[in-house]
Amino acid sequence: MIGNFKLPSVATVFATLRTGDILLATAVMSIIVILILPMPPMLLDGLLAISIVFSVMIMMTALFIQKPLEFSSFPTVLLIATMLRLGLNLATTRLILSEGHTGTDAAGHVIEAFGHFIMRGNFIIGVVVFAILVVVNFIVITKGSGRIAEVAARFSLDAMPGKQMAIDADLSAGLIDEKVAKVRRAELEGESAFFGNMDGASKFVRGDAIAGLIITFINVIAGMIIGVAQEGLSFQEAGNVYTLLTIGDGLVSQIPALIVSTAAGILVSKSGVTGSADKALAKQFTGYPKALGMSAAVMGLLAFLPGMPFIPFIALAGGVGYMAYRSMIAKRTAPVEPDPEAIAKLAADAAAPSEAPISDSLKIDELKLELGYGLLSLVKEDENGSDRLTEQIKALRRQLAVELGFVMPPVRILDNMQLEPNDYKVRIKEVEAGAGQIWANQLMVMDPMGGQINLPGHHTTEPTFGLPATWIEPALRDEAELQGLSIIDPSTVISTHLTEVLKANVADLLSYSNVQSLLTGLSKEQQKLVEDIVPGQITVSGIQRVLQALLNERISIRDLPTILEGLAEIAGGGRSTQTIVEHIRARLSRQLCAANLGPDGNLPLLTLSPQWERDFAEAMVGDGENRHLAMAPSRLQQFIAGIQQGFERAAQQGELPVLITSPSIRPHVRAIIERFRPQTVVMSQNEVHPRIRLKTIGSV
Repeated sequence: MIGNFKLPSVATVFATLRTGDILLATAVMSIIVILILPMPPMLLDGLLAISIVFSVMIMMTALFIQKPLEFSSFPTVLLIATMLRLGLNLATTRLILSEGHTGTDAAGHVIEAFGHFIMRGNFIIGVVVFAILVVVNFIVITKGSGRIAEVAARFSLDAMPGKQMAIDADLSAGLIDEKVAKVRRAELEGESAFFGNMDGASKFVRGDAIAGLIITFINVIAGMIIGVAQEGLSFQEAGNVYTLLTIGDGLVSQIPALIVSTAAGILVSKSGVTGSADKALAKQFTGYPKALGMSAAVMGLLAFLPGMPFIPFIALAGGVGYMAYRSMIAKRTAPVEPDPEAIAKLAADAAAPSEAPISDSLKIDELKLELGYGLLSLVKEDENGSDRLTEQIKALRRQLAVELGFVMPPVRILDNMQLEPNDYKVRIKEVEAGAGQIWANQLMVMDPMGGQINLPGHHTTEPTFGLPATWIEPALRDEAELQGLSIIDPSTVISTHLTEVLKANVADLLSYSNVQSLLTGLSKEQQKLVEDIVPGQITVSGIQRVLQALLNERISIRDLPTILEGLAEIAGGGRSTQTIVEHIRARLSRQLCAANLGPDGNLPLLTLSPQWERDFAEAMVGDGENRHLAMAPSRLQQFIAGIQQGFERAAQQGELPVLITSPSIRPHVRAIIERFRPQTVVMSQNEVHPRIRLKTIGSV
């Protein structure tokens, strides 16, 4: 222990080093060390053996996996293997050039053994074999697998929208559930990312082959110069030693590179094939006995041609003929698989009398958020299995449940390929209620004073309130913060717009079943009140209309017992919904005033002048429940202009007042104002609670 610091135990250190991330980081850092520090020949032999075994492991894994996505880490593995080979190439080059004059074991026994085994005492043979390996790796395998990966990536991206639509169609039809749909979408995204990464990873192998050629050329020329000019070797001695070492080094490097390139080719060419390579090849080759039989016949004829070796061809003909015979027997005895088209036809005929598909098509989504394909990344799950947009919508539903008093229906999020990539739409009962355009990988900035933004980006208007805004790159975030701008991420833009759309249309979402659920959820004591008024004084549908009228003016129905008490006082006797609502509003005066208090705790008021009060009273025609407003259009225009001027003056003072009228004309004044200022609160004098402090801002 040093002071208050306690050294970790040896067991703790080893346990930490055994974790996978530490081991991987150590291995990568070791490759960097190989590039910098000289390696002794014994250690280099071990590292070369690891490189060969590592490449064999990669190819075996590529052969035995069932689907390419099971080896999704292949691009990363390919990069590590390439860096390891290049590091070892540099380490061996350092030993060859510095110690090559000491003998053929200067760079280790692995390189010496490869050089002797391949060259057989003739360096020309080694050069030719090395050149052929490089050509096969660079021109044939690497180029072919790179082209396959490029085409697969392109077609995978092009087919992605159609596959997503197919998943959504299966989900809508009830063929799969949401969990299966999420799994399929994740597989689709993984496949697209995998082939895109493989397209880039194939460049590693290509660069490795070029680097191998350059390093080999440098080793031969530089080794000859060093051996003859500096070490005093004869030209023949220098040629034998340095050529053997260089060719051995090149072979030790190119053979693992060839194996890894083959594994990459197997992996990318396996797209669409399920199962290990041996099972896939065996199934597809033995699936056509006639092809095997014709191949056996051709090899049998070749065996009898003059000059042809008889035994190899006749043996191959017999083996392939036996495979054809076994395949034909297996095909005859195999159980007959039913035709998928016939099964589908029978299922369709059996389901014909039932009209379930037609009835399913009549169902509508109460709330739907449609996204263009450019915004699908907003609903992509992170490592915790959640996404920001979905979490914000869940929080929004909880917030609205507290504010308005009932639980909103769930929001169904789906992609719409008919929209522009960056567009979205909010639909309520299949009817468009809001739309906007956002950029998924950018940030929206707004001036709190409503001014135009001078940062580079896409200038637009904020979709919720129509204010000037600009979409900027995330790199400009710090600059926007220094300018005091409001910064909003794309998910928040959508959730804010969705909030305002829901508040503006909340009455349409309160269904008969919602009202029944609210009444059923009351306590036992309050259930007695429900039994007293339903259906004697009012029906459930009548309660629904009253609650919808309250929600239309954004009044919370969370205090349902008070609302029911007000209904019990006035409902029945042919009362209109408007009369009942006005009475209930007076019962909710404390709630109404509290919801509109200013920051100073006072209720800011904008009063209606006596002249307008008289004008509205005189414009009322009809008797009793049939009274309605009949005011001249020119006079209405003057009223609208006066309201706008009054609220603009209040806004300049930093106030957001409510408009106060007499009880008799309040509904009619509200009906006019909601058409051009739906967020304006209109209250009657009966709705002002006696204990609320008032603050008069002005008069209209």
